[in-house]
Order: sequence, then structure tokens, then C-alpha cells
Amino acid sequence: MPEIRNFTLNFGPQHPAAHGVLRLVLEMDGEVIERADPHIGLLHRATEKLAESKPFNQSIGYMDRLDYVSMMCNEHAYVLAIERLLGIEPPPRARWIRTMFDEITRILNHLMWIGAHGLDIGAMTVFLYAFREREDLMDCYEAVSGTRMHATYYRPGGVYRDLPEEMPLHLASAGRGNRETERLNRVREGSLLDFIERFTDRFPGCVDEYETLLTDNRIWKQRTVGIGVVSPERALQLGFTGAMLRGSGVEWDLRKKQPYEMYGEVDFDIPVGVNGDCYDRYLVRVEEMRQSNRIVRQCLEWLRANPGPVMLDDAKLVAPTREAMKEDMESLIHHFKLFTEGYCVPEGETYAAVEAPKGEFGIYLVSDGANKPYRVKIRAPGFVHISSINEMVQGHMLADVVAVIGTQDIVFGEVDR
Repeated sequence: MPEIRNFTLNFGPQHPAAHGVLRLVLEMDGEVIERADPHIGLLHRATEKLAESKPFNQSIGYMDRLDYVSMMCNEHAYVLAIERLLGIEPPPRARWIRTMFDEITRILNHLMWIGAHGLDIGAMTVFLYAFREREDLMDCYEAVSGTRMHATYYRPGGVYRDLPEEMPLHLASAGRGNRETERLNRVREGSLLDFIERFTDRFPGCVDEYETLLTDNRIWKQRTVGIGVVSPERALQLGFTGAMLRGSGVEWDLRKKQPYEMYGEVDFDIPVGVNGDCYDRYLVRVEEMRQSNRIVRQCLEWLRANPGPVMLDDAKLVAPTREAMKEDMESLIHHFKLFTEGYCVPEGETYAAVEAPKGEFGIYLVSDGANKPYRVKIRAPGFVHISSINEMVQGHMLADVVAVIGTQDIVFGEVDR
């Protein structure tokens, strides 16, 4: 009998390197891929339809759950779209806080990416290193919003509350003695800004550690150099954005080209690749972490020097303080009406996009004058990138599929929506 070498293989959805619930149907000639067909929709949560059935201010929390590694950036686009339809602008301090937390979120995302991508390709240690730093930034999320992931911190008109004057402290436990607890709490003395400043002091050294492990590692380079090459022209045709586009050598970044919030006021560089392969995209994201650290430092300096309100003084949009709500009947009624019925947004349509860690995350919002959107359409970068996977893996080996999925930095919450 002649040996039949062509066969079809299911990659996922229950696969450690599928990054969520991706099912890839691979047509293979031996171990070489001839075609890859991505099947998505296994995580579909109907976010857009849910947002159309709820008041504007009740859907902010849904945005966190799309790309659940870039929580505040997703909120940012949705809140920006609402603000544009309302014709309002938050106070400067709120805009600086948003800019700072967008960059903290970018670092959070890239730490998750470098850890998971390293693990996929066989580098175990970098995962543990990256999560060590993620833990500190998650504490910053918790300090401002009360939760470590799905923050719902940005609100139309500003942010939920100002930065806290003190950080929550660790408590001694059965697995951690008093001396260890004291050591952990030493960096938590002072305000949230002090805590973030200490983080930005040591973070460049942490990025150096990741690079020591990976950048010149010959196994890492064998797994990523020349894999999944996309030319600049093709990257533009495919609709790439973010690090996927910059890795192919196109210097496009919404923070520079169409500045929003305070990005026009801060100084940073746009890293770009040369060859458009997995290795270049890795280098671009590593440099982005360093640039985000720079931006956070500049935001820190401004926020230290300029106290002020973090929310518009507009009772139609902003809930009364907790204190007033507990003591005054009118404030309680106002609070109840605002969080059950929301507010009416003038008729119109808008598109608000932010440079999320994975690329251009956009919200197309249509209002018919009611208290809930007529239409919400989410432009998710991961959805665009996953559609190119067939082109990126053709002619490569099965193991390279994992490297390509990793380099796309896919999260299925936003792909399947």
C-alpha cells in the first residue's frame, strides 16, 4: 500500500497553546501545513447585543471582559465614544490618569504575552518572571477600582475616583511570616503614586532580565526568526494594527498619529521592525514595555504637581458621593435613577479608537436619542489578526503554528465578542 501523507488535524479548542477557544483545522502534508482554517465563535458572549439592551453606563463593565488582558483600554474606547456623542471632555487630571492607566495596562498585556508566548515555545522561566511584575500592577488596579481585573474605572466625564493616598498592605498568614510580610509592605509605604514610581524605577531592569533570557537565546531565535513573515504592504492590506503592523516596519501608532487624551503631551518613541517575522514582533513589544514605562513616569510627575477634580461636575452624568447618598433622600433617588435608567445621549453616530496593546480597538456607536445605544459595533484587533493565520502558517511546520498564534497575541474574548 502506498503511504498516504495528507491528513487533516484539529488544533484546539482544548489545546494549551490555542489561547482561549480557537479551533484550527489544519490540512497537512506530513508535518508541513498546506492550509489552516480558523473556527471561531466558541466563546461568543453577545457583548454588542447586550450593550444595545442596557443603558450606556451599564455596559462599561462588559468592555473589560472583551480582551480580558487589556481591561482599561477597552473601557477607554467605549467611554470616549459616549463622551463624543455627549460633547463633553473630562477634567485634565482625569485625562492624565487615563493615559497613565492605559500604559500600565499595556505593560500588563505585554507581560502576559511574553510569559505565555515563551511558555508556548518552550521557555518556562520568563513566565514566572513576567507574572512577578504583573502582580504589582494588578495591585494598582485593585487600589483604584477595588478589583484586580474588571475595573470599570473609566466613566463618561472622568474616572470613578481619585488615586488613593495609601496602598493596601499585606497581612501575615500561615504561609508567610512577619519578616516576609514586612519586606513586601516596605514598597507599599506611601500613596499609589509612590508605589507606581518605585515600580517604574525597577521595571527597566526586569525587562533586561527577560531580554537576557530570550533575545540572543539561540533556541528562541530558531523558533521565531523567519517564521510568519508579513511584508509591510501585505500587513496594510490585511488590516493589521498595533505591534503586528509595526513589526512589519510600518510606523503607525494612534497615540502619535491621532492623539487622544494626553498622548500629545508626553514624549515616547514608536519601535518598528525590519523583517516582519515573529522575532521582530517580539522585539517591538519588548521595546513598547520600555516606552510605556517612560510615559507612566511623565504622567506621575504631572499628577504629583497638579491636584484637581477627576470627574465633571454634572449631576446628569455623575452620581452623588456615597456620603450624600447615605444621608440625603434626594441624592439616594438621584443615585438610584442614574444607575437604573442612566441618561439619554443625543442622536448621532461616532467612532472612537484607542491604541490598545493588541492594536486599534474601536467602538462604533449609534444613538437614537434614548438611554441605550441603538447600535454598538466593536472593532477588535484580534479578529483581524486571526483572519490572516492561514497566510502566515502556510509552508511552515506544525510547531510553528504555536509561534504564530503567540506572536499575534490573541485573546478570544474580543475575537468572538
